[in-house]
Amino acid sequence: MSLLIKNGEIVTASERYVADIFCENETITRIDKNISAPAGADVIDATGKFVFPGFIDPHVHIYLPFMGTFAKDTHETASKAALVGGTTCFIEMICPSRTEKPMEAFDLWLGKANANSACDFTFHMGVTRFDAEAEKDFRDIVKRGCSSFKVFLAYKGAFGVTDDELYNTLKLAKELGVIVTAHCENAELVAELQKKLLAEGKTGPEYHYWSRPPVVEAEGVHHLMTFAEMTGAHVYIVHTSCGEALQEAMHGSARGVKVWVETLIQYLLCDKTDAEKPNFEGAKFVMSPPLREKHNQEVFWNALAKGFASTLATDHAPFDTTQKKMGKDDFTKIPNGIPSLEDRVNLYFTHGVKAGRIDLHQFVATASTNTAKIFGLFPRKGTIQIGADADLVVYDPNYKGKISAKTHTMNLDYNAFEGMEIEGRPTAVTVRGQIAARDGKFVGKVGRGKFLQREPNHF
Repeated sequence: MSLLIKNGEIVTASERYVADIFCENETITRIDKNISAPAGADVIDATGKFVFPGFIDPHVHIYLPFMGTFAKDTHETASKAALVGGTTCFIEMICPSRTEKPMEAFDLWLGKANANSACDFTFHMGVTRFDAEAEKDFRDIVKRGCSSFKVFLAYKGAFGVTDDELYNTLKLAKELGVIVTAHCENAELVAELQKKLLAEGKTGPEYHYWSRPPVVEAEGVHHLMTFAEMTGAHVYIVHTSCGEALQEAMHGSARGVKVWVETLIQYLLCDKTDAEKPNFEGAKFVMSPPLREKHNQEVFWNALAKGFASTLATDHAPFDTTQKKMGKDDFTKIPNGIPSLEDRVNLYFTHGVKAGRIDLHQFVATASTNTAKIFGLFPRKGTIQIGADADLVVYDPNYKGKISAKTHTMNLDYNAFEGMEIEGRPTAVTVRGQIAARDGKFVGKVGRGKFLQREPNHF
């Protein structure tokens, strides 16, 4: 089956023009004016609409055992939600426990996604311990097409790595040409602050912030910069939340550290007062690093516009209201996460492009193209050109709507952005040339998504 998109305004990270796009055999094969539709082709009239490359979320959790429970989305529900919102590909974090063998974890996560995802996917391989057995597995996992690692400089005693393990992970990554993504906080400081707050009877969700204030995140970034500088490894800081942490990354970059910065849609639109809502409503806004003081929002809007931050992600981690109540008497037991996989693109367009904070090219770059380049998916993903995968988003900039848990696709009983108005929404979303979503509804095929193998040394 072929696909023809007519009369749309094509927008990439560097170009903007009106043309038709013809797709067959899952790829873009022709871009031109006035292309005639062959018999049997699906035709989409994109007059008055933008056509973007499929958006990519560089940081999601779908299968996620955490704090004794499991995230609520499956790869079926998450991929449907992604596609409805214009995200055609995501990178999931594999998060094994310290006792699991890395290769067994890789096979487990891959097995959960295969035949269940409606959109394409790949992984960051979590490094939660480093020894001779684990190193062998990591080498084999890279050979199987996973060219990024993930380390936690937090969650002491669970996912967190020691300095020795951090050094050896970065050293191996440098050797293999793999980029290391990192959750940057100081695990020791978080543990001590949590202990202190609980001893003082400060148990509510509003105290989560004070167990990991900005200086703790900034110290984690500084720590990573030091180790990256000493090893020469390429590093990527996930969910950067505050100006202090961004500044440490920029200081590292000025010294020659090969570093990229990610921030999240939540940090652009929510702040610490959301986690202070009464009647335990604040628990819905607990994540790590926490939501920050409101002034940080403009810091990151500027960072995205100027290129200091390369990507906008979600850190999608869907835990429902009942699960959040696990921490009713102890904020350290609240499962972390503010789900936003479905809403990232529309909120970013509304509050970024429509509000004049970010231009269309930087919108595409930070929500799609940069991720593809950093993680070895470009140019098959993240752009519109002949030979690229036909992942396309026909986008209506004039649509007006409102976000609600009653209408969203995510498998969750609340939405952190409940009641927020949006201006703009995909009218059609394709995955490798097949229509997967139309006007806010999934119309694709579950199981069509495929694991995207990536080569190392793609920087």
